Amino acid sequence: ALARLMKGRTTFVIAQRLTTLRQADRIVVLERGRIVDEGGHDELLARSRIYREIYELQFRPQEEERCRAWARAGAVSGLDGTGGER
Repeated sequence: ALARLMKGRTTFVIAQRLTTLRQADRIVVLERGRIVDEGGHDELLARSRIYREIYELQFRPQEEERCRAWARAGAVSGLDGTGGER
């Protein structure tokens, strides 16, 4: 819904949830009220320690659960995760 409202407009969004920011053309990273980096999501993941730490705090638990679910599904189906059978 937010993406539809922002389409074709200059929009300032203040957020801590990265899911809100991932589609932004430009993200400004603040630390203690000062700009410490800016760029797109992928750029910031590659070079900004602060942005990467926030990303990992928010998404690591989800990624770990996805891996566990995938491993459980592989165990149930008898696959070893490479497409071959055990």
